[in-house]
Amino acid sequence: MHPQKIISIIAMEEVLETRIKQAIRDVKDFPKKGILFKDITPIFLNANLTRDIVDEMAKRIHPNIDIICGIESRGFLFGILLAQKLEKPFVMIRKAGKLPAEKIAVQYKLEYGEAIIEMHKGFIQPNQRVLIHDDLLATGGTALAASELIRQQQGIVEQYSFLVELSFLKGQELLKTVSNQIDSLVIY
Repeated sequence: MHPQKIISIIAMEEVLETRIKQAIRDVKDFPKKGILFKDITPIFLNANLTRDIVDEMAKRIHPNIDIICGIESRGFLFGILLAQKLEKPFVMIRKAGKLPAEKIAVQYKLEYGEAIIEMHKGFIQPNQRVLIHDDLLATGGTALAASELIRQQQGIVEQYSFLVELSFLKGQELLKTVSNQIDSLVIY
């Protein structure tokens, strides 16, 4: 690739990152005191920014992906849009008690407690290559638990995709035990 074209692509990615950071709202002490919550919901007030985010995410997805899984609830927002753009199936990974049919579950630790996530049994087939998407990568615990759901069904976690990464919490280190393909559009 021509060096000028590479510089142009990098500049466009930096502009998009700036636009995303300008749209994200910081909410102090949510969901508990001492946490600075990165609220992505203002992004959806700008249809052009939302489209540009989906387009950029789609460019970064490994071509071998068979299926996209989104983690409740904000992982559904861009996850389903990404699945539609790439014409891939979409599977929801939900909090306990939200799915109506036969499911599998994993219990895991959060930064501030414990949780259980579930997915419908049989939605991932053996050897399917899976992209796990969520809005934010913090410590990596939720995404790692989602990986376990995929592995329980003999799927392969090919890649992780996040809108935002809080790099100081070192979530990538945990996820690299499963896949080295970890992509975040915005890193703090």
